[in-house]
Amino acid sequence: MTRKRVTVVGAGRMGVIHARNVVVHPDLVLHCVADVRAEAAGAAAEPYGVSHTADIAAAIDDSAVDAVIIASSTDTHVDLIVRAARAGKGILCEKPIDLDLGRVDTCLAEVAKTDVPLQIGFNRRFDPNFAALRQRMRGGDIGTIELVKITSRDPHPPPLEYIAVSGGLFRDMMIHDFDMARWLLGDEPVSVHATASCLVDPAIAQAGDVDTAVVTMRTAKGVICTIENSRRAVYGYDQRIEVLGSQGMLQAGNPLPTTVTRSSADALSTDTLLDFFVERYQAAYRAELDHFARVLVGDTGPDASAQDGRCALVLAEAALSSLRSQKTVEVEW
Repeated sequence: MTRKRVTVVGAGRMGVIHARNVVVHPDLVLHCVADVRAEAAGAAAEPYGVSHTADIAAAIDDSAVDAVIIASSTDTHVDLIVRAARAGKGILCEKPIDLDLGRVDTCLAEVAKTDVPLQIGFNRRFDPNFAALRQRMRGGDIGTIELVKITSRDPHPPPLEYIAVSGGLFRDMMIHDFDMARWLLGDEPVSVHATASCLVDPAIAQAGDVDTAVVTMRTAKGVICTIENSRRAVYGYDQRIEVLGSQGMLQAGNPLPTTVTRSSADALSTDTLLDFFVERYQAAYRAELDHFARVLVGDTGPDASAQDGRCALVLAEAALSSLRSQKTVEVEW
């Protein structure tokens, strides 16, 4: 099979992760790294000896390229998705598609006119622990699902300049958890209630955002899902799922750097949690790329589809509406 040639657009942290994973993938070839910052593109491309450019349009339109991974800033996603779709390139785009639902719908309508696949970067679907939990849920291990709890806590807040343009905690951070909830539940939420505070850094509130939040959702079948987010967990990156069913409970906990436990007269101790998402989700990013490679050759459709990206944003908007009104809101799909 001919290896698919991939251009990575965006040479920030996510772009570097994707470039590194493409280079070692047996079915893909890293063709180019593109970024409006020429020096960043060069730095990301140099270790692999591939080309780089600040001309994003030319990089996408290049006839030698089969697929594009979009890891640039959120405000560029829609335009780049549309350009890549019109150029006939397979697309993997980081979340969210956009911060505005109207722009998302316009974008998806344009993609629908083409015959290219669009996969959204909800990498947590590909985490082996979360995937195993979902498989056992679907297999009936704990009977009828009644309650799902998703915990997602960052070790520290992002820079304030990022928060100012991120779209806020619900659209930027919790959007992963909204997608995870839908993926696990298999039954769309019909109502959302959100409560939030700013407890970590008052500057986050001054930037118009919150840093601590809990969202409760109810599905059409009555299953309840709670999502808890915090921008501060001094003990490390905390990512857990707990599912209660009629015949028991499933839990997916935090992987540790090692399984070594120290026992002393005073206490038992283990390693601290992994530092952040780069370390925590290494396997998930590789599995996500494996899936994308299969999508490119037509073996499967995107598991995290464009419609999944839209639905996660719908839930984020519902949570924002609930927070502002301090009421439970019905989800308008």
